[in-house]
Amino acid sequence: MRADSWSLEWPGGGGGVSAPPSGSRSRSILHGNRRDFLRSCGASALALAAIEMVPGAFVTRRVEAANLPPDQLEKFGAVALEKARALGATYADIRINRYRTQTILLRSTPDWATGAINNVPSVTDEESFGFGVRVIHGGAWGFAASATLDKDTVARITTEAVSIAKAHSKLRKEPVRLARAPAAKDTYSTPLEKNPFDVGVAEKLALLEAASTEVRKVAGVFSVTGFMELRLEERFFMSTEGSVLRQTIVQVAPEYTATARDLKTRKAKTRTYRPNAVCGGYEFVEKAGLVESGRRVGEDVVNHLKAPSVSAGRKDLVLLPTHLALTIHESIGHSTELDRAMGYEANFAGTSFLTTDKLGTFRVGSDIVNVFGDRVLPQGLSTCGYDDDGVRTKRFPILRNGIFVGYQTIREQAHFIGQEESMACCYADSYASVPFQRMPNVWLEAGGKPASIDDLVAGVDDGVLIDGRGSYSIDHQRYNFQFGGDAFWEIKGGKVGAMIADVAYQSRTPDFWQACDLLGDQSTWQNVGLNRDGKGEPGQINAMSHGCPASRFRGITVIRTE
Repeated sequence: MRADSWSLEWPGGGGGVSAPPSGSRSRSILHGNRRDFLRSCGASALALAAIEMVPGAFVTRRVEAANLPPDQLEKFGAVALEKARALGATYADIRINRYRTQTILLRSTPDWATGAINNVPSVTDEESFGFGVRVIHGGAWGFAASATLDKDTVARITTEAVSIAKAHSKLRKEPVRLARAPAAKDTYSTPLEKNPFDVGVAEKLALLEAASTEVRKVAGVFSVTGFMELRLEERFFMSTEGSVLRQTIVQVAPEYTATARDLKTRKAKTRTYRPNAVCGGYEFVEKAGLVESGRRVGEDVVNHLKAPSVSAGRKDLVLLPTHLALTIHESIGHSTELDRAMGYEANFAGTSFLTTDKLGTFRVGSDIVNVFGDRVLPQGLSTCGYDDDGVRTKRFPILRNGIFVGYQTIREQAHFIGQEESMACCYADSYASVPFQRMPNVWLEAGGKPASIDDLVAGVDDGVLIDGRGSYSIDHQRYNFQFGGDAFWEIKGGKVGAMIADVAYQSRTPDFWQACDLLGDQSTWQNVGLNRDGKGEPGQINAMSHGCPASRFRGITVIRTE
């Protein structure tokens, strides 16, 4: 395979892959030889179904510019920066980035007529490449981008960015002020043992099929849907302040969901196995226990379907990390974004009750609650070397002994709260997207004393143990909320009992976190990745992790959802 192109693996070189324009997101349909494909995958239901799905498998072509050597990237960067200076810009940066995302899905469902299992795969492999230029002129930002990389285009796009900044400067109320950021020349790569894009699609589908088969060995399981998302970001950053940065970020996220159905009552329940999405290589997929956990997941979903509904009332909760991660994300993560707190951002669930007058004084949690923002945590989905402002990433406190002490910030925000340096939370999801403040890894520190999950449960007379994430709702100030989950067990007299169903809990952010009376120790701590967080207009997607221990909360309102 040539170094400047790629396609989905297809035995016999099945033709029909057209090359879209440089940086294009367009899709082309793969066609191949049915017999060759069957030989490569084995004559299984999976292979038969895969042939039928071929029109849903898409590829794009890698442009040659994506493989430019470092000195060539710097030459293009210099064109942008020199042009910006010549046009009077006081600051400029250029990002030249390539992105690749591969999604592998396998839906295993019974045929309504025969009952035979149909394994229906879907594979998407997309790539984009281009550059974006930011400038400050007249105290205002300007931004422009292109998927075509040559010197003339770089100069033209930079001129457009300056023109946009000039137009913005007529409307600004105060000039953009950037916090200090030392110039850096550096490289960063996600540590990995096995590049996920070097692993064939057939092998990935076979792993999902094996996991599905194991789940379906449990009587009563109706269907299983397996999924993998693999993402690569190659980032080049260069600024008028002297920074030259190259980064390679790799993310993997495997999971599957089992469904049990009662056809007579038309009732259905699900159970999801979602091992941690991480920054790392395919080795994390291989050791995620997809097949090994299949029988337990199957048993859980069947029991979930049979389980009685919860009795509503005020109860104690023991929340496992796979569940608590989303509660952290919505109630603490988004509420401590400075742009939301100041009213500059309100998309995707509004602003924040944690306004700047509360910084350093307002109690959000109990004394044992310590929360950090972090972009250096090993395997964290937001972990990298530098943000899209060119600022070296770091760890910083958000809640200290329950008190709100820190916001997530970027360079242009830091002076709003008297910071001399940003917290390195700037990110754009595409070369063509404007970088802005995005959530880092936000994690809850484990308790300082030995405490297992059994210890948390032992102190509960009437409560619920919750695993996995489910439905949720939160108001436009990140204050009042409701969370469901993926699986629930009754706790009575300090013991975990039978599975129950239809559970959600309601609270207010400070009431909930102040009700936390015991945190599990480090042995219960788990780093839980969320790989699709939306924000902004036009909307952008980013990923982060929310590590936390198993945790106990007293006297929370529990409702029945059905």
